[in-house]
Formats: sequence, C-alpha cells, structure tokens
Amino acid sequence: MDKRTEEVLAKSLTAETTELLEYIPYLLQDLWEIGSSPEDMEELIKRNIKHCEKFKVLDLACGKGAVSVKLAESMGFHVKGIDIIREFIEFAQEKSEEYNVSDLCEFLTGDINEAVAAEKNYDIVIFGAAGNVLGNPEETMRKLSRTVKNGGFLLIDEAYLINSAEDIKYRNYEYLTYDEWLEIFKKSGLALVDEITADMEQISHDNTDVDLIEKRAEELIRKFPEKESIFKGYVRSQKNECEDLEENIKGITWLLQKL
Repeated sequence: MDKRTEEVLAKSLTAETTELLEYIPYLLQDLWEIGSSPEDMEELIKRNIKHCEKFKVLDLACGKGAVSVKLAESMGFHVKGIDIIREFIEFAQEKSEEYNVSDLCEFLTGDINEAVAAEKNYDIVIFGAAGNVLGNPEETMRKLSRTVKNGGFLLIDEAYLINSAEDIKYRNYEYLTYDEWLEIFKKSGLALVDEITADMEQISHDNTDVDLIEKRAEELIRKFPEKESIFKGYVRSQKNECEDLEENIKGITWLLQKL
C-alpha cells in the first residue's frame, strides 16, 4: 500500500494518522456492520428492482462483508467484495461460510482504485461509507458509474450537510448539501430512484459501536501507552462523527440508476 493510499484509507476510517491503520482490525473487532446498513440497502432493492434474483453485484470497500453476505443470503445475488484490509476480507469469508452463501460470495483483498478500472458491467455496485477513497464526490461517482451496466444501479451510503459547515466537528471530510449531491448525480448520468435516511435507531446503534471501539482503544493504551494520543484521537474522531450525525449532517442511502 503506497503512502497516498494509506492516507486516504486512514481518512475514510476517521483515523487522524496512518500510524493507526495496523490497529484498525483490533479496534473494530467487535463490529461486523461497518458504516452501511444492509437492511436499508435490501429494502431499497426490494421496493424498486424486480426480477433481480441472479444479479451480479460488486461491493467496493466491503469491510467485513456484512452487506455482501446478507444480500447473498436474502436475495440470492452473486457478490464480489473488495477491501484493502486483509483481516476484514478473512472475516467476510468466514461469515459467508457461516451463512451458507460462500458459493455466492467472492472476497478479495485489493485497492478499490484499481478495481474500478478493471471491473465492468455489474447489475448493482455498492459503495458504502467509504468517504473519498476514490477521490472527490464527482470523481467518485464518475468512476463508480463505469463499473455498472447501462440501466444498472448504484447503492451509495453517504451523508449530506443540513447545517452550516462551520458547525461540523469531524473536519477530515468535506460534506456536501443534498442539492449539491443531486447536481453531481445529474452530471454523472445517474438518476435518483429512491433513498432512505438514517433514523434515531441507527444513530443509537452508531453510538453503541463507538462505546465498543473505545473499550478496545483502552486495551491498546494499556498495552502501548506511548501511543495513547493516537488511540484517543481515533475515539474522539468517531464521537465527533456521531455528534455530527445527530446535529449537523444526515446519513442517507441512495439508490441510483445509470441512464
């Protein structure tokens, strides 16, 4: 992994330094769903796409494979999940076996920047809560659009600004307004089909996740006291993001169709 990739990956995980990356699997060991809601994505598919049982799906920055595995189980999709963190991919494979969908799931360790240049003609492409790993929002949507067939769909987990940008507590990511996102979709040849916004239950779930992360951070601090500021900084960034989701931004999952 080159330096730039490390820096972008760290930001996507709300890490303030690349030095934290080697500890991410430990910090997130209690979580399976990282960022995206499989249930929201499944709901968007079920209420908008018919006759999709044999769809071919690409899950970019798939994390531990929660979305991939659950969609394979509930929808019968053939899913390829790609993530750069090897431990996440190993966990995803184990989950696919646990859920008896290993024949429908393929998980690969890799850089999704390379994947978007090589992967083509998918029925559905998922990009869940991965920030600016593929570039700025316009670059991201353009690259994702190339991986899906004409008439195919993108599922995007993001957030949009509802208050002044000056109120944002988590500063490592520049949030757009809802209308700014719509303009980017239009420029990228994508039509908004449907959406689900995060509710208080999801926000509560996120706060519970942060409590679990903080517990693991405390364990690491006891083991590596010289790195205390790194681990506390990560917990702080996670808490700031959760506070923003309560006050300044709205989490959302979009279903888009390539025109």
